[in-house]
Amino acid sequence: MRLRYQYIIFIVLIHLVALVLSFYILKDYKLLFIASEAIVLLSLFFSIRLYNGLVKPLNLLLEGAEAIKDRDFNVKFLKTGKFEMDQLIEVYNNMIDELRNERLFQKEQHYFLEKLIQSSPIGIIILDFDFKIAQINPVAQSLLQIGNKPTLPLPLNQIQHPLAKELLRLLQNEQTDAITIHLDGIRSFKCQKSHFMDRGFHRHFIMIEELTADLLRTEKQAYGKVIRMMAHEVNNSVGPINSILDSLAFFHQQSEGDQANTYAKAIEVAKQRNQRLNKFMRNFADVVRLPELEKTTQDLRDSLNSIHLLYRAEAESRQISINLKLPSTPVQLSYDVHQIDQAFVNILKNALESIQEKGIIQIQLDDNKRELIIADNGPGIPEELAQQLFRPFFSSKPTGQGIGLTITKEILYRHRFVFSLSTEEDGWTRFRIRY
Repeated sequence: MRLRYQYIIFIVLIHLVALVLSFYILKDYKLLFIASEAIVLLSLFFSIRLYNGLVKPLNLLLEGAEAIKDRDFNVKFLKTGKFEMDQLIEVYNNMIDELRNERLFQKEQHYFLEKLIQSSPIGIIILDFDFKIAQINPVAQSLLQIGNKPTLPLPLNQIQHPLAKELLRLLQNEQTDAITIHLDGIRSFKCQKSHFMDRGFHRHFIMIEELTADLLRTEKQAYGKVIRMMAHEVNNSVGPINSILDSLAFFHQQSEGDQANTYAKAIEVAKQRNQRLNKFMRNFADVVRLPELEKTTQDLRDSLNSIHLLYRAEAESRQISINLKLPSTPVQLSYDVHQIDQAFVNILKNALESIQEKGIIQIQLDDNKRELIIADNGPGIPEELAQQLFRPFFSSKPTGQGIGLTITKEILYRHRFVFSLSTEEDGWTRFRIRY
């Protein structure tokens, strides 16, 4: 039973008893009876005032409690002019102000952190208590190649991207908080896990920072300096040697017989060697002095058709079939025609060299997926070489300089294309380019 009802029953009983007792003195003490009735009425008056003074504050407290329960921090009470009631109302109003300010502060902090996470250039994944993805920002979505609106919570082991598998290993390794991951010999990522407290329990989150651009820039600066030094020294040597050879060519014209032929052959061999040395250095120098991009909007099919035409005769002579599968409608794309054509030449040339003879090369352009695939059914890439393919000047060929893929990587990266080269489970080696 509520306190208000208990109070009313108590007051009613007390006053009923007083009235009954007063009737016993009615005959003998009429004045005393009148006085007792007046006292009962006065007591009833003060009881009602006391009821209003005690029960109404309780009602206010109940209303305030309901408002707090409903998370409505805008309900405040006006002062009544009664000291005790006003004290209670002041305490309640101050408490509501503090709760409202604290809630507003927390909401502002929450929205700030939400914006910070969403706009961060670093991929951020927040996990729930079951190590499922509870929140993920756009950068991490792009890195893991999952949809813009993934169904959350999402288990990491259901994501097929190789990066997700490495993140799962990081979470399972309690002794390691950060690792560097290399994918396809091209892209590098620094992944770090940490935790925060949520309702008294640990929750983990992962930060993914792509290092590819920094590593490529550092790498290019390092080998660029070496190449410039080499080119400087070679040019300093080739110039005087050519001058000496020209002098020898003048003197050998004055010689006769076998001596003249010997001079001529020696000079010719020396000149050829100088030309080869110049070509060798130019190949290296091309890596670090690619011109600035001159993008124009072109039909990507035209570039692929021209590359196919360029190598068709060579492929047919070696019994290699080049299958070209292009969309029926134009694929308009903004790119540097000369540089992209050079990249396609390098890719197709590598495919031809890997097959040697009697094989198939497939060139497939899918504009819906915005992906170009150049595949061959050659012997494939050995596992021990897969991570080294795009390293500067690495080559698995005895006479190779490792220039082709280095230049290709630089061109595609400058166009901000995502690419990979690997031998897949069906035995085909595919160079994938997402534009």
